[in-house]
Amino acid sequence: MAAEPTAHQLIAQHRPTLDQALEAIRTRAYWSPHPEHPKAYGENGSLGMAEGKAAFDALLGTRLDLGQPGTDDWVGGEVSPYGIELGVTYPHADIDTLLPAMRAGQRAWRDAGAEIRAVVCLEILKRISDRTHEFAHAVMHTSGQAFMMAFQAGGPHAQDRGLEAVAYAYAEQVRTPDTAEWSKPQGKRDPLALTKQFTPVPRGIALMIGCNTFPTWNGYPGLFASLATGNAVLVKPHPRAVLPLALTVQVAREVLAGAGFDPNLVALAAERPGEGIAKTLATRPEIRIVDYTGSTAFGDWLEANARQAQVYTEKAGVNTVIVESTADYKGMLSNLAFSLSLYSGQMCTTPQNLLIPREGISTDEGHKSYDEVTADLAKSVGGLLGDDARANALLGAIVNPDVKARLEAAAGLGEVALPSRQIENPEFPGAVVRSPLIVKLDGARKYWENGGSDDEAAYMSECFGPVSFAVAVDSAADAVALLRRTTRDKGAMTVGAYTTDEAFEREVQEACLEECAQLSLNLTGGVYVNQTAAFSDFHGSGGNGAANAALCDGAFVANRFRVIEVRREA
Repeated sequence: MAAEPTAHQLIAQHRPTLDQALEAIRTRAYWSPHPEHPKAYGENGSLGMAEGKAAFDALLGTRLDLGQPGTDDWVGGEVSPYGIELGVTYPHADIDTLLPAMRAGQRAWRDAGAEIRAVVCLEILKRISDRTHEFAHAVMHTSGQAFMMAFQAGGPHAQDRGLEAVAYAYAEQVRTPDTAEWSKPQGKRDPLALTKQFTPVPRGIALMIGCNTFPTWNGYPGLFASLATGNAVLVKPHPRAVLPLALTVQVAREVLAGAGFDPNLVALAAERPGEGIAKTLATRPEIRIVDYTGSTAFGDWLEANARQAQVYTEKAGVNTVIVESTADYKGMLSNLAFSLSLYSGQMCTTPQNLLIPREGISTDEGHKSYDEVTADLAKSVGGLLGDDARANALLGAIVNPDVKARLEAAAGLGEVALPSRQIENPEFPGAVVRSPLIVKLDGARKYWENGGSDDEAAYMSECFGPVSFAVAVDSAADAVALLRRTTRDKGAMTVGAYTTDEAFEREVQEACLEECAQLSLNLTGGVYVNQTAAFSDFHGSGGNGAANAALCDGAFVANRFRVIEVRREA
C-alpha cells in the first residue's frame, strides 16, 4: 500500500484546484472539477459503475466501524424508499467521552494554518469523488432520489458545494495577514513600534445536523466550512439517511489520520430509534456552531435555544412563480413541468405557488386564459411523465409517509387541475412513486383582505412534496403583492417570473431585492428554477425566513472563526 501523502505534499497536489475555486467564486463563471457523467469514472483509482454498485452492495448488512472513541452501542434501521432494508449499523456514542476526544486534536489543527486545512479538505473531497458511484447508491437508497439525480446532486454537485465552502473559508482566513509591522510616528521622539501576529481561531466543535432528502448536498457546505476554519465537526445524520454521511465521516477520518492529524476531528453521532439527540447535542456547551437543514419548527427552536452556538439554518419556505406573459409559451410550460416533477417536488427550491392573472396572459400563441394556462401546464406535466420509465427516472420515490399523506390531503383543497397518479417501479416494487398534483385556488385580494379564506390557508403554507397550487389573482400587480407577503411571512428559497413587459420585470426584481429572494426570469430552456450551480449561484439568501444563511458566501464562513491578535514591542 502506498504511503499516505503528508500535509505538505497535499499542497502540491491540491493547491491548483484551490486556486481555480478561488477564481471561480470571484468571477462566478461555470467551473467544476467533478465530472457529472457516470462514465467519467473508473480510472485513476476511482470506482466505475459496476465497482461502485458492488461496493454499495457489500455495505448492506454490515457494521460500519469508524474507530471513534466512546462507542457504547450499535444502531441502524434505515429502510430505502425503494423498499430495501439497508441493514447497516453505526457506532452510537457516549457523548461525554466523544466530545472531549474531539477537542483534543483542535490545537494542532488550528496551528496547521488555513492552507494546510484547505488542502486536507480537498483530499477528503477527492477520495469521496473517487467513490461517487458508491455514494450515489447510498444517497439514492436513503433519500429516494432516482439514480441519476442521486449520482449528480449527491455526488459531483455536493462535492462542488463542499469545495466552494472551503474556498470561501480560505479566502476569509487569509484576508488578514499572519503578521504585521506597525509603527506610529511620534514627532521628535522615537516611533511606537509593534510586531503583531494574527491567528484565525476556531469557535469549537461544530454540529452538522443532516437532512433526509439531500444528505450530502445540504450537509457538505457546513461540514467543510467548519473543518476548513479549524473546528472539529460532529455529524448527526437524519435517522433515515445515515449511510452517505457515515461514509463521509469514514473518509474524513482516514485522510486526517494519514495527514498526521487527529481523526477525531470528525466524528459521527448516530442515534437509536426515537432517541432524538439533536436537541441535546445542539445545546451542549462544547457545541459552538450548528448547521441545520430541515423543518421550520426545529430550525426556529435551534435559533432560539442553541444560544451558545452560531446557528446556520435552512428551513422551509413557499416558493412562488409569477406567470404574467411569455414569448415562449411551450418553452415555459416545458420548463415548469420539469421543475414541478424533478424528485417528486421534494426540493426546498421547487415552485409551489403559480400566480396567474384570472383574466389570462399574453403569449406568442395568443391570449391564454387562466384555465387554459392551468390545463396546458397539466397536459405538459402529463406528457413529460406519460412514459413510466421516464417518470421513474425523474420522480424517484416518495421519501417518507408524511409526504404521501400531504399529497393525498392536498387533493381536497380545491379543484384538481392535474391529479397525482401512482406509478409502478418494476425494479423496486416497494417504491412509492407519485406524479405531481396541481390544484386550482383563488388568491383574490378580497379573500385575504376580509380575514382570510381556506384557499389562503393552503397557498400560504408549505406543502412539501409533489403539490403545486395554480393561484388565480386579480392582476399582475396583485401577484407581486402576494409574492411580497408570502416571502415576508413564510420565506422563499426561490422565485420565478415570466413576463415580456420590462416595467413589470423591474417591479418583480425590486420586490425580490427588497424581500431578499433569489429570482429566475423567463427560464424556458435547460436551466430550472429549482437548480443552483456551485461557485456561481447562491442557494438561499439568508435574508428571508426560509434560511438565515446562503450557500455559499463570505457570511457563511466568516463567523466560524475569530482572529486573535498577539502584540509585541518591536
